[in-house]
Amino acid sequence: MRKISMATAAAITLLASSGCASALAVSGARPSGPDRALARPEQQKIVWRDCRTGAGDEIGARLDAAGARCAEVTVPLDHGRPDGRTVKVAISRLQATGPGRRRGALLINPGGPGDPGRIYAPLLKAAAPALAARYDLIGMDPRFTGRSTPVNCHWPIGDYLRSTGPDRRGFDRIAAQAEDLAAHCVGQRELLPHASARATARDMDVIRAALGEPKLSYLGGAYGTYLGAVYLQLFPGRADRFVLDSALDPAAAGPGYARPMGPALAAALKEWAGWAARHHDRYRLGSTTARVLATVHRIDRAAARDPLRIGHHRVDSHVFPVILLVSLGRDGEQDYASLAADLQVLNDAARGAEVTPTRSLQEGLAFLSSPEVNGAGSARMAITCADGPASRDPGPYYHDVDAHRADEPLFGPLTRAMNLPCAFWPASPAEPPTRIRNDVPALIVGALGDPKTPYAGQRAMRRALSGSRMVTVRGAFRHLVSGVFTSTPNACVDGAVHRYLLEGVLPALDTTCTDIPAR
Repeated sequence: MRKISMATAAAITLLASSGCASALAVSGARPSGPDRALARPEQQKIVWRDCRTGAGDEIGARLDAAGARCAEVTVPLDHGRPDGRTVKVAISRLQATGPGRRRGALLINPGGPGDPGRIYAPLLKAAAPALAARYDLIGMDPRFTGRSTPVNCHWPIGDYLRSTGPDRRGFDRIAAQAEDLAAHCVGQRELLPHASARATARDMDVIRAALGEPKLSYLGGAYGTYLGAVYLQLFPGRADRFVLDSALDPAAAGPGYARPMGPALAAALKEWAGWAARHHDRYRLGSTTARVLATVHRIDRAAARDPLRIGHHRVDSHVFPVILLVSLGRDGEQDYASLAADLQVLNDAARGAEVTPTRSLQEGLAFLSSPEVNGAGSARMAITCADGPASRDPGPYYHDVDAHRADEPLFGPLTRAMNLPCAFWPASPAEPPTRIRNDVPALIVGALGDPKTPYAGQRAMRRALSGSRMVTVRGAFRHLVSGVFTSTPNACVDGAVHRYLLEGVLPALDTTCTDIPAR
């Protein structure tokens, strides 16, 4: 997949039942128990159309150019009340290119939470033609994102990502901003309780049945791994081959999902700093890893004293860690060079020089300071707040940040209060979180140095899915490792993914792959 800018990464960048027999969906038998809510939606007929909806629909145009077809599937807003209000879920499909060898439908979810996924059908076809030959590739905009009855609170800023800064005064400023953002969502109160992974997993099963598939295969990245795990828990008999890339700790989903990220981000920053030190002659950030890291912290302190002037924008201690967060997680040579060029500009500004921002820095700062357009931030927060309970008092967030200032001075004030709007959210989750604990087979892949879904959480997912196997890339500090999701794929990982999806063969044991770091 092509490299994405900081702005794009930020705009795109967390009732348990065993399910009845899948034959119910195709036999016409009347389901009972928790699945009664799916009786009417799952019997609907899908009407496929062109994907482009108008002159400004870039994603629709790209889907049409790739030969995809698009549709909307009707699902209950509340799956426990099938006769109540409904919402639309937008999907795309690329039919298997080798229909004689077709083995089913493969749904792709890129994570987020809340990233639209319709465009990923052609992206997966380009990255893995062998999979496209055997599977109908299904992209989905999860409920309330993209073209799926979108939630848009029209926030006055492009994204809620902000660090709470170095002191209580900075925290109170961001808490007030979070309260204001939550207040903008009051008009969406009817939708917000139903934005959870549990609801979206049920939507996936409606899509499966409407497609006429007895089982569903799945490729999910990041938050999409939690969504996939919830489906495995709710509908184990309807899951075919599931691949989870860069797994989220299933017990951490909801408002606290970002809390463990600080140490992993610091480790990824250190790895990048070693690269930057080897290129000191180009970027002048320091000739050793320690000196590069000292430069980063000096920029942060300077931004806290007086916001840095970057073109028409200002970078303060609330924004600087966000720039690092968005950039870390891609560890290719070009990715490292892009971050180094951005920090070269910021370092010059911290020294008092008049600077011209790089293109990626300009785009990212413009996004963070502009009003929300498509509701991406609103939807991500709606999903996060619906996935689990949150303290209704911002005090615990502050105490958590303050307790980790010594060991997480740069990233703790960001990650430990990242989802602060949930403290003020105008709606509570409709259901409790799903407890993930089953032995359904699945393949989990990820990087040992992943800064966004730390490895300890990936291992927690492996333990929760006791029938799974895990493939770990050592020497990699990237978030997302399979070919469709990353610009630096690993052949060992993709080999394991393809063997499982095409042949149904899981590794006999958990295994490791090696990686060649950026030079």
